[in-house]
Amino acid sequence: MSQYAMDNEPEATRRDASDAESSRASRGWWDRNADEYQREHGAFLGDDRFVWGPEGLDEADAALLGPAAELKGRRVLEIGAGAAQCSRWLAAQGAFPVALDLSHRQLQHALRIAGGTADGPVDLVEADAGALPFRDDSFDLACSAYGALPFVAEPVQVLREVRRVLRPGGRFVFSVTHPIRWAFPDEPGPEGLSVAASYFDRTPYVEQDESGRAVYVEHHRTLGDRVRDVVAAGFRLVDLVEPEWPEWNTQEWGGWSPLRGHLIPGTAIFVCAADGA
Repeated sequence: MSQYAMDNEPEATRRDASDAESSRASRGWWDRNADEYQREHGAFLGDDRFVWGPEGLDEADAALLGPAAELKGRRVLEIGAGAAQCSRWLAAQGAFPVALDLSHRQLQHALRIAGGTADGPVDLVEADAGALPFRDDSFDLACSAYGALPFVAEPVQVLREVRRVLRPGGRFVFSVTHPIRWAFPDEPGPEGLSVAASYFDRTPYVEQDESGRAVYVEHHRTLGDRVRDVVAAGFRLVDLVEPEWPEWNTQEWGGWSPLRGHLIPGTAIFVCAADGA
């Protein structure tokens, strides 16, 4: 769940949250916390590295979007791009990436890393993933590393939008918190190894202010839910990757840690194909 607190500590609860409330909360949370997030995780993420999650699985090794040599000339949409680190890696392979994020402040960090100018190999777009501002069949590939999908109440809407803007034969690869983690406390130590909640409880996790207004929302989908969402949006599931924790990675990232990572999965990566009609 969220790592950073507001000046007044919000109340953590489980309750329903609409798509509009979730979107509003996500935009505000990431705008407020982008600076701290980039300070804390920027070194691990790098300026132009494509990492799928806290385990450190690198697209340069995994090639989930396809061999790096075949990315040249491809139009790629990154959803929930943050500071566009993944998009810069894609650009270095010769692709033409568009980095989209809901948070204005996150995209300002993308500009900062690019040297303060929008004239670069990555186009930046501020928009909601549930209403992509692109024509049908605009992209060859799409990707999202922990972007958008964990935070939306209507994931099928996002997936359908991605399917719409992908050309037939395209591929969408996205990573999210592994659903099994919702049954465990979000703690990196031994206290995070005992089941504390029902895996089947889909009630969103919400942090709210003193007036009851959501300031952070995360939505839980079981593994089966995610697969059904992918199929309902018109994709074919090609692969489901559950990265193992590597020996070289000694860092903790929120509830992710070597201790937990060696025992239970922390990330799920869905490789989806947009087959032709």
